Amino acid sequence: MRAIILAAGQGLRIRRAGEDPVPKILLNFGGKSLLERHLLLLRAVGVREIVLALGFRREMVEAELDRLGWRPRPEIVLNPRFTQGSMLTVDKAVNPMTRGGEVLLMDGDVLYDLRIARALVNGSEGVDRILIDREFESGEEPVKFCLREGVPVEFRKRLPSDLEFDVIGESVGFFRFSESAARELATIVGGYVAREEGHLPHEEAVRDLLLGGRFAMDVCDVTGAPWIEIDFPSDVERAEHEILPLLQPIPTRPQPPLGRGLRDGEMAETS
Repeated sequence: MRAIILAAGQGLRIRRAGEDPVPKILLNFGGKSLLERHLLLLRAVGVREIVLALGFRREMVEAELDRLGWRPRPEIVLNPRFTQGSMLTVDKAVNPMTRGGEVLLMDGDVLYDLRIARALVNGSEGVDRILIDREFESGEEPVKFCLREGVPVEFRKRLPSDLEFDVIGESVGFFRFSESAARELATIVGGYVAREEGHLPHEEAVRDLLLGGRFAMDVCDVTGAPWIEIDFPSDVERAEHEILPLLQPIPTRPQPPLGRGLRDGEMAETS
């Protein structure tokens, strides 16, 4: 299993006047950067092959890796056009995405709990999985995943007013793809870039995959587990004061998988 962490963006919305801009994956919470937390959590659930998709101030992220002395050192792919959108970042990660085996595609700007990492990787091989949280703030910022009678019907920030669904949740921004689904996603992304639509967010390509009907997504409901995507200065404050105190300690050694059914008080899956 290979994790691809998207961390190329500039984080324009999070900047405060006069501050030195840094990649969001280097934001520090509880003495650890988001990058270090990603690495620790992924190792705790048995994922050792990690790819960092970088762009903005990539030298700062590499300096953090040097400081951590992390081994094996994550593979780095670069998007020199990082100002133009995350679709291009995923396109630069096509090689590790299509190398074979399962792929985790993860936004880098998320502070999250060990239970969410476990929910992403637990269970049998070859699973295509999306994590959703049913308790989310309304508005146009959350990327919403909607199902009707178990079938995906939408995956976007803005929903049509006449859309019918019986399940809705905010996407955590973490996906697990089987080898075949990862290859299909890479093909879809390549199509966007070839049509000069690389400026679009990568969620549009994921949407095409989810709604295409070729792959049955395992929908894992992580409602109740603490996490936050960090886009605005207010998110930093909430992450520090509301989310961080709720996080479970990160084990120092990899933990055995819990199997298909989540136990230890973890979230229930719906499919």
